[in-house]
Amino acid sequence: MILTDKNTAVVIDSTADFPEAEARFPNFRVVPLYVRFGEESYRDYVDMSPTAFYERLPGAREMPTTSQPTPADFHAVYSELAPQYERILSIQISSTLSGTFASAGVAAELLGGDIVRVIDSLTASAALAMLAIGVQRRLLRGTTDEEIDAFVARYQARHHLLFTVSTLEFLARGGRIGRAAALAGNLLNVKPILTIVDGEVVPLKRVRGNAKAFAEFRTTFEETTTDTSRLKIGIAHAAAPDRLRALQELVAHVRPQAEIEIATTLGAVVGTHTGPGTIGFFWYEDDES
Repeated sequence: MILTDKNTAVVIDSTADFPEAEARFPNFRVVPLYVRFGEESYRDYVDMSPTAFYERLPGAREMPTTSQPTPADFHAVYSELAPQYERILSIQISSTLSGTFASAGVAAELLGGDIVRVIDSLTASAALAMLAIGVQRRLLRGTTDEEIDAFVARYQARHHLLFTVSTLEFLARGGRIGRAAALAGNLLNVKPILTIVDGEVVPLKRVRGNAKAFAEFRTTFEETTTDTSRLKIGIAHAAAPDRLRALQELVAHVRPQAEIEIATTLGAVVGTHTGPGTIGFFWYEDDES
């Protein structure tokens, strides 16, 4: 079967931080996770925008929590899409970071048949969005299940993800800190450079101050890339627009042929676990532009 954007839908979740996905690609759907302030529950990007979240966070009497979509949430989206599409590719946040992948799998079984293929991205945020965009690039020219599988495997092996947080407090509270736990505590302006390996947050390096963190981003980016239109970039920030602009300028200066596929604000769910001041830098070289 040849898969195209006409017969194949792509379902992502809101941790992709890609709220414009459905407007940009008519065959895309986004299933929101939930953020809770006390007894109040909000759908990520639907009931709670990033702006509203970061404005509310400093004055919150208790810190927010998050929860995955229910199988019923996914089943409702799959049921809407099934009459229109022969295949649904459901690409979710890493299963080691969230139960979202499991909920999607239950919903796929409830729908029955083999129309839904649930894919564990092994990553999050803009890296998840970029994986979905790469899949869409192949759907636009026509592809197969086998080619999609091969692309996902290459992406998981090759893509780069660096991020730094103002404090590890948010990651630690949410239990998403992984092997970076050894860096927890009072950082005294020490910025941990973090990544995700096999779906787990792991530390790469510690530097002092934002300037050195940015320099580390630049060095790694320069050492692992060449200037080509096949180089795809993602940038995400949490209430740190100045750092977003700095990375956009870095890409324009160092790799002018590269394409910034997504520049976004971390939503309420990802922001709950990373905190304000987070900046993420994502890139990979696709086999096709």
